[in-house]
Amino acid sequence: MFSKAFSNPNRAYWSIQGAGIIWILGSYFLLRWYEVPISEALLDAAIFGGFFQISITVLDRIFSFYLPKKGSIWILLILPILLSSLSVFTHYWILSWVFDQNETYLELLQFTWPLRFALYWPSLILVTLLAIVVAKLEQQNLIRERENMMQELSKEAELSQLRQQLQPHFLFNSLNSINALVVSKPEKVREMVLQLSDFLRGTIRKDSQQWLTVEEELNYLQLYLDIEKVRFGHRLQVNFEIHEEAKKLKIPQLLLQPLLENAIKYGLYGTTEDVRIWLKAHRNNNYLELELVNPFDPTHSSEKGTGFGLSSVDRRLFLLFGRKDLLQFGPEKESFHVSLKIPQLK
Repeated sequence: MFSKAFSNPNRAYWSIQGAGIIWILGSYFLLRWYEVPISEALLDAAIFGGFFQISITVLDRIFSFYLPKKGSIWILLILPILLSSLSVFTHYWILSWVFDQNETYLELLQFTWPLRFALYWPSLILVTLLAIVVAKLEQQNLIRERENMMQELSKEAELSQLRQQLQPHFLFNSLNSINALVVSKPEKVREMVLQLSDFLRGTIRKDSQQWLTVEEELNYLQLYLDIEKVRFGHRLQVNFEIHEEAKKLKIPQLLLQPLLENAIKYGLYGTTEDVRIWLKAHRNNNYLELELVNPFDPTHSSEKGTGFGLSSVDRRLFLLFGRKDLLQFGPEKESFHVSLKIPQLK
């Protein structure tokens, strides 16, 4: 009800105004019940209600910016007592001066000031407690909002770091491929360097875009495959089986590239035979479902890697959706399957 100085000052203003009006009306009808004439009752109630309004405004402003500690609980009693005393005696002095010739009213004023104080002080105690409760709730909300903001910033920072790690990781692997071609196929080195430049230029230009359509992501995958095919030629075959409705669905940028890189590394490196890799995509209700399949020989010791591909994708999915069930992978007979589900955000 009170203490909205930070979040909604207009609401605080009208709450205080409403409380003042209610106090004025209550005072007026009580005085009329004592058969005080209308003019005296109106002035009395207006001044008394005005002091009450000033008092709760003071309390609201104090506890909007200051919350007493456990050792300062005494302030909950002292402030209302001081404000009540000041208001009641100032009200008594003003009306005694205004109606100094009205003996009947002065007798009533003399008789009722202890009653006024008895009503005024508990009311301010209640206002103080309400102001502190609301202020504490607002403080807790601010803390929660700050924590949520920090968590969101931390998540965004980690996502950004993972996205930025993709290019150096891919670049190192590409440089290793170029190094291998320098001796075996020196005429292909220039072609691979140019294609690598095109790929990096395109991904850097799209770096600020976190989500792409499947069709756009496939274009980047094709640039990556063009680079790998310079080294492996006809031995590397990647089949795309993409349903038409899946092409317009959204996917985090460069999410598939480390998975495809992983499939090539463990499916093709260390063998001289042709290797076929499948990438399938379709829509299932509100999910984009993808499957990547590459040959797998459990008896063959694959080239040692950092494990960055699968772990980075798994971590990105958790940061984006807070779920650990969106990425499944493992060997099935003579192939390695990676299944991926991407919720489509509305």
